[in-house]
Amino acid sequence: MPLPKAELHLHVEGTLEPELAFELAARNGVTLPYADTEELRKAYLFDDLQSFLNLYYELMAVLGTEQDFADLADAYLARAAAQGVRHAEIFFDPQAHLARGVGMGTVVEGLSRALSRSESTHGVSTQLIMCFLRDESAESAMETLEAAKPYLDRIVGVGLDSAEVGHPPAKFREVYEAAAALGLRRVAHAGEEGPPEYITEALDVLGAERIDHGLRCMEDPGLVERLVRERVPLTLCPLSNVRLRAVDVLEDHPLPAMLEAGLLCTVNSDDPAYFGGYVGDTFHAVREALGLDRERMRDLARNSFEASFLDHDEERRARYLAEVEAYEFG
Repeated sequence: MPLPKAELHLHVEGTLEPELAFELAARNGVTLPYADTEELRKAYLFDDLQSFLNLYYELMAVLGTEQDFADLADAYLARAAAQGVRHAEIFFDPQAHLARGVGMGTVVEGLSRALSRSESTHGVSTQLIMCFLRDESAESAMETLEAAKPYLDRIVGVGLDSAEVGHPPAKFREVYEAAAALGLRRVAHAGEEGPPEYITEALDVLGAERIDHGLRCMEDPGLVERLVRERVPLTLCPLSNVRLRAVDVLEDHPLPAMLEAGLLCTVNSDDPAYFGGYVGDTFHAVREALGLDRERMRDLARNSFEASFLDHDEERRARYLAEVEAYEFG
């Protein structure tokens, strides 16, 4: 039985495995520019964030109906459950679908269909976080928030993702203020490829409660001190960092130093179909590559539940944390 954990940095579109991509393409009459799943899998090799994003958006063409989004989320949840995930806070990118003529309702209703039965089917509680594409305009983000208003009973928060460099968090100040006014939780990608200043800006300008990635905080000791003092969670994605060349090899990942510094780090899979592993695979990989002992692994699992947006259900959080404490490593 795997170590119980929460996954807090997971893009549902990034769970699209080649086999499902071809299945949905056939269902929807979409022709993919790859001969078969093997050829497509070979395309899942990237030089940087942008080369990944190019393929990521290209493959979204196969997602068109509520059932497609339900099938996508259900496939992820089955894999996540098998790897010990007890709670998942799932990102989705509505702008990428709206631009293709797929409505907000289609996306949210489809994802919700899978998420609403996740606990009974997979034993995984879920929450949904809507992300804005930072390489799109602030106006587009605001329009997206407006389009989401009829569905806010199923969306717990907002995030900020896609190409980071040249798109500072401050660009989205107004839409984050509007989201806060609607009672939505706020997270943001920062300090993956962008500088440590983006992390500070996400905290101070956007009111981000959690930083997605945050890897480059280690370049600024004052920022590290602040993140530790304020207990700001960082949702790290080590396999993603290696695949996108933010870190050369997993053995060089700063996770041990970050934990040693007292940072509230969590380990997540980001876009697992593209980056070589789901969250259980990621836990195993960092344990092996970084020599983390059992108690460090338990710390990471504990952190994942403490950093989650389960404030509305402290009883559930306590139950999950008790599972972590009771876990016996093999």
